Order: sequence, then structure tokens, then C-alpha cells
Amino acid sequence: MRTADVITTATRNAFRSRLRTTLTALSLFVGAFTLTLTTALGAGVNDYVTKQVETLSTGDVLLVTPAASTDTTDGPNEYDPDGRQQSGQANPLGSGTLLNDDDLEATRAIACVDRVEPVRQISVDWIAGDADAAADGRYELDVNPTSSIGRSDLVAGAQLDQESGDLQILLPEDYVDALGFSDAEDAVGATVTLGYTDAALEEQTVEAEVVGVARTSLLAAGSGVNQALTDEIADAQAVPGQPNAYAVAVAYLEGSGADGAVTAADVDAVKADLADADLAGQTVEDQLGVIQTVITGIIGVLSAFAVVALIAASFGIVNTLLMSVQERTREIGLMKAMGMSNGRVFGLFSLEAVVIGLLGSAIGALAAIGVGTAISAGAASTVLADLPGLTLLLFEPATVVTVIVVIMVIAFLSGVLPARRAARQDPIESLRYE
Repeated sequence: MRTADVITTATRNAFRSRLRTTLTALSLFVGAFTLTLTTALGAGVNDYVTKQVETLSTGDVLLVTPAASTDTTDGPNEYDPDGRQQSGQANPLGSGTLLNDDDLEATRAIACVDRVEPVRQISVDWIAGDADAAADGRYELDVNPTSSIGRSDLVAGAQLDQESGDLQILLPEDYVDALGFSDAEDAVGATVTLGYTDAALEEQTVEAEVVGVARTSLLAAGSGVNQALTDEIADAQAVPGQPNAYAVAVAYLEGSGADGAVTAADVDAVKADLADADLAGQTVEDQLGVIQTVITGIIGVLSAFAVVALIAASFGIVNTLLMSVQERTREIGLMKAMGMSNGRVFGLFSLEAVVIGLLGSAIGALAAIGVGTAISAGAASTVLADLPGLTLLLFEPATVVTVIVVIMVIAFLSGVLPARRAARQDPIESLRYE
């Protein structure tokens, strides 16, 4: 029997008992359906997080904070009036200790550090579309303090120029209509007015140019402002006589690689030098690594349920093929008596298992894609509407094919025992079987 004949016969034999084959394939269907959905969920969330990291940083930025101290063997630290200040609440990137100007100078002196900019907290009361806006044309505005770190997901316009002396702002997309602009392109280049309260509790205004319109994202909510505008407002809101203190600073790196590219060795060296200065440096990837680890863990737990279903299905395949071998004992004896080799018999029954595995996994994967696509589209327009760019379930062709192939391999391994039993049948005894 030729190889093509073996494949054709195996496919036909797999459907001899349609009900039994269908039930076995359904057990594989459940595993394939669940595994395809969980892998798509992991791919979708990780893809979104990765895109957000790319908008914030290209790997050449470190967030600098005071090093967290856990040494309490010598009791509490003695107060130093010229030392670091303590904030009223814990710094989300480190301890409650704040950076001072000496820390910034120490960071600037480190090799591979191009420049250091402190992240200064500013408070904006309102924004209006023009300098003469009435009270009813003003809208509250949140300023994203990390807008100086990297790039935003733009609808129109350009990124902020952090080295420019011009006062620049990135307008959130949902402010376009409210401020009277016809569309995002119309807002680019326009001037808006920001109102804020200075240190003397007097209302002040400042005009800024809209250089771009940005989408709201997981890591970049609120309006973005460049360093010049930040300094303008922060200086006015600074309390006279109070020393400068910052929760975090941004160190822009200049690498030793080709064309000044920052290498992993450069980042590690800067982190080590920061540690020597009692400071800590983290990349955006470092911070989000914890999020991705949690996501991976959740996806792993969900995938474990699919694996359990596949293990249960493998026993179903073994049972189906063992019964098939027993029912076709005389047929096996006849095939062997006519010269069919043990290897061909083994291949015939193994291929039956593979056919069942292909049937269950392919239908399960296709059903998961159909259901998952509908769920993802529905979520994007409802509960996930505030996270544009997030595809909750991302079905990657390579991943779907991998799931199908893995299940086919499981089916093949499940069919090894019945196939071996069939291949080892004695033709004389098989022909006598009743």
C-alpha cells in the first residue's frame, strides 16, 4: 500500500464510527478552543503593553529616584537640614524620599548621561481655546507628569520638543471638539490658554501652542507639556525659600554603540553608578516587567485548564483507537496476510489519531477565532473604549497554527499504543478472531 493510500484509508477509517469520532474530536475541540483564546488574550495584552512602552521610551531613558533604604540596624537616620526632603506620601517609583539638586548634579556627572531633567509636579486649573475665553469656555485639565519621558500616540501633529524654549502642549483627543476645533488637524498650531494658581494663590494664565493631538493610553493619560512650559508654571508655583525637591528625574542617555546607540551594557553601567550615589535607576521596561509577569502568570493558569482538557481528550483517543483495533482484528490480519508491513499498519492507525486531532483542533481554533473576534470588537466599543489601540484577543496566525500542531502531536502520541498493538498482531491469529 502506497503512502497516499495509507493516508486516504486512515482518513476514511477515522469516520467509520462517526459518533465515537465526533465525541473524541469534541474533547479536543474544548482544549483547542480554550488554548487558542488564552494565547490570544496573552498576545493582545502583551502587544498593547509593548506598544505603550515603545511610545514612552526607546531604551535610552532612565527614571532616577532615591535608593530605597531597608537598613534599620542603626535606628532611624539623623535629620540633615541640607539633605533630602521627605514627601507627604510614598513615591510610586520608590520611597517617600525626594531628590534634591545635589542628586541631579551627581546624575549628570555619570558617564553616558547626556542630560537630566527633574519631573516637576504642576497643577493647571483650566484650559480654554483662546485668550479671551469666558468662564463657560474653560475646561479642567490634568497634566501628565511623565509626558517628558517619551513619545505619545498621536492623532495629528508632532511630538513635544523637550529642548525647545517655546511653550508647547499636546492636546488630548477628547478636548478637540470642546475647545471649538473642527478636527485634530485644525487644533495643531493653534494657541490655547492655561489657567493656574501661583504660590501667592493668585490666578495666572499662560499661552501655549498645540503641537499635536494625542490619544489617551494606558500609560499616558492627560495632557502632555514640554519642559519649557513645565518650568514656566512650576517656577510660579514654587514656594519662595523652599529648597527644590523632586519625586523623580529623567536621565537621557547617550550610548557607546554605533551612532550613539544605547546598549544594555551602558544601561547597566549607569544603574551601577547611580547605586554608588545612593540613587536608583529604572527603565520603563523594568517598571512594566512586573505587569507583564502578572499577565503571563494569569494566562498560564488559564492555559493550564486547556492542558487538562487535552490530557483528558488524549485518553479518549486511546480508548477510541483501542476499540477500533479490536473491532478490526480480522481486517488487520487480512492486510498483513496480503503483505502489508508492520510499519504500514502502525502508520495507518497513527494517522487515524492525527486525523481526529486535526479535526478537533482546527474546528476548535476556528470557533475560538470567530467568538474571540466578536468579543474583542464588542469590548473595544464598550468597556475598553477608553483604551484605543487595545486588541483584547489578538489571534496571531503562527500561534494558532502552533496550537493545532501541538494538539495533533498529542493525538499522535495518544495513538502510539493502539497502533503498536495493531502492528504486532499475528496475521494467522487475527484471521481466526471472532
